[in-house]
Amino acid sequence: MRQIQTLLIDISADFQTGKRLTFEEKADLRLDGKKTSRGAFNRTLRQARKNVIRSSFTLILLGYLNVLGSPRLEPYMEVANRLESYARAYEGAWESTSSGAKDEVALRIVSFLEKELLESLDRLSKTSSLSSRV
Repeated sequence: MRQIQTLLIDISADFQTGKRLTFEEKADLRLDGKKTSRGAFNRTLRQARKNVIRSSFTLILLGYLNVLGSPRLEPYMEVANRLESYARAYEGAWESTSSGAKDEVALRIVSFLEKELLESLDRLSKTSSLSSRV
């Protein structure tokens, strides 16, 4: 989840603020409340980008093999929709920020969605999730 959050911050923070933010400023935008160094933020961002590239190649391969339409992959599409909801809620929490204080309701919604998303991803990360017996 930290990688997703870091990637979203990197992609949208400059646009949302209307100015170019330093990596230190971007690191401070993480919602987990922990102090993150610029180096840790950059490492996490590099990992996230690498995983996006790897995942893209996996999708290309699955498309080539004509597997993407399989009913077994439907739960993954549902998680993708939840991820989209999480991203929108995260952006909403960012937009509701006024004078440095984040809206508590928005943060609770993001936290709930994050927990739900992590539980779904945990279930889908098991190899049995693609089994025909599940």
